[in-house]
Amino acid sequence: MTHESPSAVVRDGFPPVFWVANGIELLERFAYYGIYLTLGIYLDQLGFSKGQLGWVQSLVLAVSYMVPIVSGTLADRLGFKRVLIVSYLSYLPAILMMIVAESFSAIALAMLTIALAAGIFKPLISGTIRAVTSGNNKTLGFGIFYAMVNVGGSLGPIVAGKLRVLGWQHVFTAAAIAVAAMLVITILYYEEPPRERSDATLLGKLKEIGEVLVDLKFTAFLTLLGLLFWLPFWCFFNLCALYVDSDLDTARLYVQFESLFGPGVAGFFAHRDDAGVMRILGETVSHTGWVIMVFQVGVSRVIERFRAIPVFLGGLTLVSAGFVLLALAKTVDPALLFAGIAVFAIGEMVAAPRIQEYITWLAPKEKAGLYMGSNFLAVGLGGALSGVTYTSWYGGLGETGHPEHVWLYLASHVALAIPVFVLFGRLAGEFAERDA
Repeated sequence: MTHESPSAVVRDGFPPVFWVANGIELLERFAYYGIYLTLGIYLDQLGFSKGQLGWVQSLVLAVSYMVPIVSGTLADRLGFKRVLIVSYLSYLPAILMMIVAESFSAIALAMLTIALAAGIFKPLISGTIRAVTSGNNKTLGFGIFYAMVNVGGSLGPIVAGKLRVLGWQHVFTAAAIAVAAMLVITILYYEEPPRERSDATLLGKLKEIGEVLVDLKFTAFLTLLGLLFWLPFWCFFNLCALYVDSDLDTARLYVQFESLFGPGVAGFFAHRDDAGVMRILGETVSHTGWVIMVFQVGVSRVIERFRAIPVFLGGLTLVSAGFVLLALAKTVDPALLFAGIAVFAIGEMVAAPRIQEYITWLAPKEKAGLYMGSNFLAVGLGGALSGVTYTSWYGGLGETGHPEHVWLYLASHVALAIPVFVLFGRLAGEFAERDA
């Protein structure tokens, strides 16, 4: 007689809609990050100021993180498929507008519409994954989902970088094609996941969030998170591609890249300028997706053994160190860019998931989702302030000949957060995590 090993885990299979949803997520991140991470370079080449870029970045991030409060509630009542299609029908004209937009106001309007579409879309695929996974396959399911987020978010800027050398209209056309493919796939293959329909209204949802925010200690904590973590976090994505493309010796960077990986790989991330010199394209390397895909599982296994707040503070230390390395990439050696991105990415992997998990454990079990929804307010607050502060300062620092100082300011900003959170814990007391 044979016996099944007690350690063997038989996971439920995933239904077809799981794979459809993950494919849609990959395409959406491809389109969104292909546009967002090249935006600074695009506006710079059109002659717009860093201050104008900063305002657009702030508005885009504010909208894309506030709209999910509305779209999630609507999707619960109207169905995921209908609201997904609304998202695509918002995306497409906005992306096509970017092809012909020349004035700052037209570009800003198009980007705000893209932010609206992204905000509508944001909770729907994760909601699908949650609805079609169960206790014995949800970890794997969400692991696949986050991998798709990073694959799309990495490929989008790489493809956009290669295409914008041929003409910016090709960048936006590629994004539009991706969204059109999402629309077709959704109409033909996306099946509404089985779940309990919610009767919650938007007003009711806002009242629930208000009830959470009445806890002044929790609200203060969210505010500190927004100002001291999410604000500098978003600055990396706002600034890094433009900084690499405008301020680093990208020809030397290509030579260093080629010496490690060969001309085939290096050429994938580069282009030949008008003088025949090979240069790394800023947006192709200025993201954390590849680092996260390689190291996230290992990092998660290490940090799960330790308490949340010390882990979070350790992550802040790494983020700050990453910013310092990005500054040194201009004054010491451009290859330090890769070290800076890697250290920042590990800090992100340590701090961001752990603090969000921590917030869910502060809530009663039945309100964990509501508390996480409130956390989006902190993320949105940081995003809304990131462009109008550091992107604008970056422009002024460039005029002084020291654009790299923006990273030193950001490193100091994050370093300041560490004693502030320690002091907050001592004065206000640490939150009590709940077991259930």
